[in-house]
Amino acid sequence: MYFVGLDVHYRSSAICILDRNGKVVKQTQVGGPVGKAVGVLDRLKRPFAICYEASCGYGALYDVLRGLAKRVVVAHPGQLRLIFKSKRKNDRVDAKKLATLLFLDQVPQVYVPSVGVRSWRSLIEFRHRLVAKRTRAKNGLRSLLRGHGITQPAKRRLWTKKGLAWLAGLELPTEEADLQRDVLLDELSMLETQIKRVERKLNAVGKQHPGVILLRTIPGVGPRTSEAVTAYIDNPGRFGRNKNIGAYFGLVPCQDQSAGSDRLGHITREGPSTVRKVLVEATWQGIRRSEHIRAYFERVWRGDPKRKKIALVATAHYLVRVMHAMLATGEAWREDSQEAKAA
Repeated sequence: MYFVGLDVHYRSSAICILDRNGKVVKQTQVGGPVGKAVGVLDRLKRPFAICYEASCGYGALYDVLRGLAKRVVVAHPGQLRLIFKSKRKNDRVDAKKLATLLFLDQVPQVYVPSVGVRSWRSLIEFRHRLVAKRTRAKNGLRSLLRGHGITQPAKRRLWTKKGLAWLAGLELPTEEADLQRDVLLDELSMLETQIKRVERKLNAVGKQHPGVILLRTIPGVGPRTSEAVTAYIDNPGRFGRNKNIGAYFGLVPCQDQSAGSDRLGHITREGPSTVRKVLVEATWQGIRRSEHIRAYFERVWRGDPKRKKIALVATAHYLVRVMHAMLATGEAWREDSQEAKAA
């Protein structure tokens, strides 16, 4: 049994191979795309296990290597940096470190979903980036109006058809301002069309996925929240405990504990930021629409203005634990039994 560490880059890859005793058998540098490194591994004597860091395209590489190696392990790059803090760093050293961790069975692993789920996640993130671009375009138009001292008419919403028509027909003081307004309006129109196109596809996927349909039974949880949580949880059974889901989405506080001192800080913000954002938005809606969610929020809030954000995050943490429990059991939301489900 060989243990292979693979340090992958776009133009070159480093390979380190250890034998069953942990001794270096071979170290090599392969130029060119990752396909050449795969060709070298294909000629390696079986069986062997391989480890590499998660980066762009890690899923496609996993699918290829799974057909060659007995075991493929994808390492979490952020946690690897905590393990190996060294002033001497190069590709060959990194490959050897990966091989050593694999030999010791101490690799901080990354879950690799199927290609369908990876594509689903990618489309969710793509929509999120399009919405961010749309927000920047809207902010640019608002900034343009404020820069020229123009106030929009009362009771007129800028982003309705009438509001956009008012913007398009507005006489600005300079030709440069007219050009900027026209370009921003064109960009806004293009982004609206693109977002609608992406959302049509996401809605079609969500209507066929039982997990998305299940989570939408929660008051305040819409299609964007349910699809994001379902896509990133993917397999509920991969979490050992229900409470681990909060750490996965970065909703637990940082902790600095030593002897008798135990300090809690801000949330870790690990994991996908897109899911945290939609979870917070869904939590606000749940507080308004569900007596149970509102009671949980108020119990943590205790009417203290300084605890409002803490209570919101705690409620979002609670809500995602409920979502995980629902996906694991297949049980729909019931207003009178949520405490038992999240326990």
